[in-house]
Amino acid sequence: SQVSLEEESQNPPAAGHWKPLMPSKGDKEEPEGGCQDAGGVHEPQSTEQLNVSRLRSSSVEIREKGSEFLRDELHKAQKELKLKDKECERLSKVREQLEQELEELTASLFEEAHKMVREANTKQAAAEKQLREARGKIDMLQAEVTALKTLVITSTPSSPNRELHPQLQSPSKGGFRKGHGRNKSTSSAMVAMVSAASQNVAPEPVSLECREVDSILFAEFQAWKESPTLDKSCSFLDRIYREDVGPCLDFTKQELSELVRVAVEQNTLTIEPVASQAVPVGKVAAEECGGPKKCALSGLPRTCKHRIMLGDSGNYYYISPSCRARITAVCNFFTYIRYIQQGLVRQDVELMYWEVMRLRREMSLAKLGFYPSEM
Repeated sequence: SQVSLEEESQNPPAAGHWKPLMPSKGDKEEPEGGCQDAGGVHEPQSTEQLNVSRLRSSSVEIREKGSEFLRDELHKAQKELKLKDKECERLSKVREQLEQELEELTASLFEEAHKMVREANTKQAAAEKQLREARGKIDMLQAEVTALKTLVITSTPSSPNRELHPQLQSPSKGGFRKGHGRNKSTSSAMVAMVSAASQNVAPEPVSLECREVDSILFAEFQAWKESPTLDKSCSFLDRIYREDVGPCLDFTKQELSELVRVAVEQNTLTIEPVASQAVPVGKVAAEECGGPKKCALSGLPRTCKHRIMLGDSGNYYYISPSCRARITAVCNFFTYIRYIQQGLVRQDVELMYWEVMRLRREMSLAKLGFYPSEM
């Protein structure tokens, strides 16, 4: 409407039309209407500006809220990153610790493995050495067993083998030969042969008519023969320990007597002539061992022709002929019952019984002081 008014004001009135000087009522109303039209144009413009300002204020608020939200999210992300950094640092420390422990464990395992290998090699060398020694002993024992089988099977009290018993031969043939000899209870045949060779006078044979079997002793021997053992708790060996072995090995030097008894039971006693070797240097003093002129077991001044060694100790003890006869008698008894236990004696039970009784008689005689003069 404003534009139309401007156009009208610019265009002059057409010819032939008169413009009244004084406006009429209708003319008066027109300007009013024109003013109203002008006011109506300004109202939409202010509303539009208000809306624009509102939009601007709302966008500013949205922007501020968005920035605050983003800042909060940023702070949360930074905190999470810090926590993750701390966790990563802790895990890296744990990993380093585990790697260090693994290295230490690996080193200790390698060291332990090398140590075990060294010990295994040492044990293997010792075992091989023992095996070689055992094989040598086995060969020696097999030869002795072969000889002993011949001795036991072919020689009986009623019909002794004169070739295996030099004491039954004439003095010219069965004389004692001087030389080096070792008598071990482990090789008891050597003990028996040396003791027999040292006897020039043969014991008088006892005829069967003069013998009478003791029923109690024979029953104990038969019970032992069913399951032979070296355990002295059985009635057979218990009686012999009390009546023969114990008294026969009961010497003045009680401590040394106990050692001798244990060595005889364990087959580790060695007897050898004194003249065969010089006195070893660095061994037990002469006061303890006795000497060529003093018996270590009885403590009496006697001429000692033999000495004993207990096990592998290397200590020698000089003994008198009487002590040697007592020790030899006990060794011969243990030798025979070991052969019975091992099944090497194949005789009648009664013959074995009388052989045991003969060995018991030798122990009793040796305890009473009877021994051959050649010892």
